[in-house]
Amino acid sequence: MAQFVDWDLAAATAGALSKTGPAVSLDEATQVVSELRDLTDEAAGHVAAYTGLVPQVEVPPVRVVDRRDWAKVNIAGLKQVIGPLVSRISGDKPPGQFADAIGSRVTGVQAGTILAFLSGRVLGQYEVFSSDPGQLLLNAPNIVDVERKINADSRDFRLWVCLHEVTHRTQFTAVPWMRGYFLGEVQAFVDASQGGEHVLERLRRGVATLSDSLRNPDSRVSVLDIVQTPGQKAVLDRLTALMTLLEGHAEFVMDGVGPEVIPSVESIRAKFNRRRETGNPMEKAIRRLLGVEVKMRQYAEGRKFVHGVVERVGMTGFNQIFTSPLSLPRLEELGDPDAWVTRVHG
Repeated sequence: MAQFVDWDLAAATAGALSKTGPAVSLDEATQVVSELRDLTDEAAGHVAAYTGLVPQVEVPPVRVVDRRDWAKVNIAGLKQVIGPLVSRISGDKPPGQFADAIGSRVTGVQAGTILAFLSGRVLGQYEVFSSDPGQLLLNAPNIVDVERKINADSRDFRLWVCLHEVTHRTQFTAVPWMRGYFLGEVQAFVDASQGGEHVLERLRRGVATLSDSLRNPDSRVSVLDIVQTPGQKAVLDRLTALMTLLEGHAEFVMDGVGPEVIPSVESIRAKFNRRRETGNPMEKAIRRLLGVEVKMRQYAEGRKFVHGVVERVGMTGFNQIFTSPLSLPRLEELGDPDAWVTRVHG
């Protein structure tokens, strides 16, 4: 089968470029891992009580990882998804010819460079590509690094992070159709493209430009650069609406639960927000290029939408949003909770 990315080379590149993280002793590292696991269980109880959402499938245990392991898990997940998509696009072309045409080894180095950068910044993630229903990852070195830099109470900060990430896990385990819907939209985006080699070449150039931006923050690229048809724009709108909802819901839950169980939550939120907004010019440029700036806006816009809906119809009424894909908010409804309430609740 044709290979868009040399995944082994991507993993090797990410491993070589990933930073080691803050200095901790073996005893400290063991304590961090143990506490994160315990706090994940505690957060699960708080999230279930606050949201009323109960997992409908078996919930895999949390996986506490370091930066290199985080990159490996994400490479494995991307390989599971991108491989079949590339095979579908490339059709019956000879594997060698197609692989050579898109430069799988070059793309592997570029992808590994991007993942190495992200591995030093992601605190947690619910990874849905590599397994069903997905797996919760907590990046221990990054959590310790940030809590030290903002001088936060370690237990309070770790529980605060767990509340956010466990909410994402709940979204996918309490709503069993969510993962299939998300992966189906990714497939729909590819299906809406025009020409197999054309879309893959655009993807390859996008990966290359993102990789180059790590060395040249003055470069400019947008995720929209790979959108080429009205059909793709429609799918991207649905995906944007979904991700904004999920991120906003997690922010709403962590801010709703936090004051009851985290004594220093106000200080943590203020310091963390300031950290999000600051950074050297290069980091700001890279965050924009990688879509992190968009994610930050999703936190605020999504939280405002969830708050607006809960204010109007309560948490039980809000949970109707998870009844089916038809109940998910449309992009234009995110700024108008009344429109969603009218459409879904009549």
